[in-house]
This record gives sequence, structure tokens and C-alpha cells, in this order.
Amino acid sequence: MSTVKGLKIAVIGGGSSYTPEIVEGFIQKYEQLPIRELWLVDIEAGKHKLDIVGALAKRMIVKSGLPIEVHLTLDRRKAIEGADFVSTQMRVGLLEARKWDEHIPNKYGVIGQETTGPGGMMKALRTIPVLLDICKDIEELAPNAWLLNFTNPAGMVTEAITRYSKVKSIGLCNAPIGLHKWLSEKYDVSSNHIYTEFVGLNHLHWVTRIEVGGEDKLTELLDKREEYSGKNVPATEWDLDFLRGLGGFPSYYLKYFYLTDVMLAEQLESLKANGTRAEVVKRVEDELFELYKDPDLQEKPKQLEKRGGAYYSEAAVNLMDSLYNDKRDIQTLNVRNGRVLDFLPENASIEVNCIVTSKGPLALPVTKVPEQTKGLISAVKTYERLTIEAAITGDRAIALQAMASHPLVPSVSVAKAMLDEMLEKNKPYLPAFFK
Repeated sequence: MSTVKGLKIAVIGGGSSYTPEIVEGFIQKYEQLPIRELWLVDIEAGKHKLDIVGALAKRMIVKSGLPIEVHLTLDRRKAIEGADFVSTQMRVGLLEARKWDEHIPNKYGVIGQETTGPGGMMKALRTIPVLLDICKDIEELAPNAWLLNFTNPAGMVTEAITRYSKVKSIGLCNAPIGLHKWLSEKYDVSSNHIYTEFVGLNHLHWVTRIEVGGEDKLTELLDKREEYSGKNVPATEWDLDFLRGLGGFPSYYLKYFYLTDVMLAEQLESLKANGTRAEVVKRVEDELFELYKDPDLQEKPKQLEKRGGAYYSEAAVNLMDSLYNDKRDIQTLNVRNGRVLDFLPENASIEVNCIVTSKGPLALPVTKVPEQTKGLISAVKTYERLTIEAAITGDRAIALQAMASHPLVPSVSVAKAMLDEMLEKNKPYLPAFFK
């Protein structure tokens, strides 16, 4: 990596509403991460947003007084060339595609969510080919760069990159750091006095150890039905008897699997009242970009926290810091399984604790994997691997197997009808399926 001249960082999807968060993170961590060039990249359809958020990023840097050059471009290759880190925060098809990912499954009485279930499958089909194309540029123009993938569904995307490219890639999510923030506030201790152990997949994990100041808090949190939830997942109470026997503190995304009827009812009610989550997010984003246009705004606005990705930039910047400075701290990441979960393929992507070194993350062995979690992890991983294969081949038969194998899809007939409708709706973004 660059050391004398400073670092070059490329953010793919630089016109995202989240960009001020990562810029704030770079400013705060400048002593540890001496960035020389920050390249914000987008596509033609996102140019107007890139211009707005890019101007805010420049104002933030000017206010900081740091010698960071901010470049805005539609030329991905120019941004990637010689980069030390490439961060991805893309949404292929924009929020319009997400709207249908959520709405069409609801029509069939199925959970509609952007990373879980049929909606997550469509997002993966749109995203994986694009990211693998980006990886070809990285292999050619920045072979030593680390690709930090925040693009959802992060687990599937990371696995596809790991299996089908030579790029050094790590997937990450804001849920683990969000849980630490929540615990830190709840127990009034700093995060370095908290230890949590994650087991599972991205958006499908159980926290099997929660220790605060060396004391076990897992049983207490389960007994109190304590709930850490994201802004993009409705808050619904768990059944206490079930929770006590679960063997781990569940990710809020697990409500879609364990409380399917309640979550679906909430979705349908919310759809009537507010539209899909994508439409809600669109309104929040429109408000944010109006704020971003203000030439006097020189910092990340508070309203950004209304989006579902709180602390994402902190997670990304912390990971860059640990890789660059060989910090050897523990972070929860999406990495190659190896033999950590012995019931999954070695090249599967899993979400577990890792020690982060300059050579990359080393997945830590897990203390325990509750028996009752293994079936669901295996089923979802089977769906993920079939989806990855379908994304690369454009094979409808494999896509149908993927859709039908997802635990939230009730039957083959529903799977087939949904798949046909959703593929047709995504036709502009799925050329491999329409040869």
C-alpha cells in the first residue's frame, strides 16, 4: 500500500446518500488513514446525485483543513487505477427496482424485503454480474487493492467475488457494530469492554456470547426479551419461551423466519399506510438531497440516521484502519468459511468474528453453534449458492431451484409465478436471462 504519498480510495456508488458518513469517517481517522485521493464514482443515471453529494464532500474536506483531494467521476477505471481500497455501496436498478423486490412478493403472501427472501434474490441477480465486472477492473488496474463490499446482499455478493475473482475482498455489515453501540449505551461501558461472538450468515446470525466487563449477559438479555432492531426492520416481540431456548441473541432479520406471519401482516399494513420501504426511503433520500444542496452545509446532517445503515461508515473505516495498520483487533466480517462451520462448504461466505491483520482477516473458531440454528443456516446457504450460480449463468431452471429452496417461499407454484413476474420486471438489468 501507499505510505509516502498517502492512500487512494475509490468509492463505487459515490452518489449514495450514505457518502457523507464515510467522508466523516475519513476525516476523523485521518491520522491513522492518511488519504491523499478520494474518488467518488457513479453511473450516468446517478450523476445528479453524485454532483450534489460530491460538492458536500468537498465542503466537508475544506472545513476539516485536511489535504485530501476529492474527485467526482463516471469513469470507474480511472477511479480504481492504483487504488489502495475500493469500497462498494451500489444499488443496481436504484430504488425503483427495490420497490418491486418488496411489492411483488407481498402480492403472493410472501415476505418482501430487499436482502431477505425473493427480493434479496433479485437484488443478488442484478448485482453479482456488475460487481464481478468491477472486479475485472480491480484485477487489472489495482491488483493489490482491498475490496470492501457493503453492497447487499453482502454475504452472497462477497461469496461470488471470493469464488469467481482474484480480488482480495471482505464483506461487512452495520449490524455487528450497531449491536456494540446499543450494548455500550445500555450498560454504560466503552465498546472495548464488550465481547460478542457471532455465528451464521449475513443477515442470518445468532450472537452466542455477550460479555460486558467479563460478565455473561446473554441469559439476562434473552430473559428480558431485550431487542436491538434496525430502522429497516419492524419491532415485534419475541416469544419468551422460544427465545430462552434459542441458544443465541437473534439478528433482527431472523424475525422474518421465526415470526413470518406477524412480520408479513406488519408489511402489508405498512404497505397500505406508507407504501413499500423503498418508497419510504425515497422520501427520506429526497429530503436528504435537498439538505445536501445547501451551500452552507459542511457536515453530515442528523437526518441521515433515518436511513437503515447507521454506523456503516464507521465499520468500513475501522476495517481499512485495521488492514492498513495491522491492528489485529477483532471485527465481525463476511469471509470464506474454511472449516469454521463444518456443516457448510469451505468456500461459502459466513459472518463471524475475525482478527484483522495487514494480510487480511483470520476467521476465529466459534465457541458453539446451537444445534437448532444449523438447519436454517444450511437451507439459506443452499439458496444463496444456487442464486449465485443463477446470477452467473442466467439459467432460469437454477433460478427456480433457488427461489423454491428459500425457507420463506411456501411452494413451487408460488416460486415459479413470482420468479417469472420478478424476472420480467427486472429485464433491463438481467440480460443473461433474456438472451
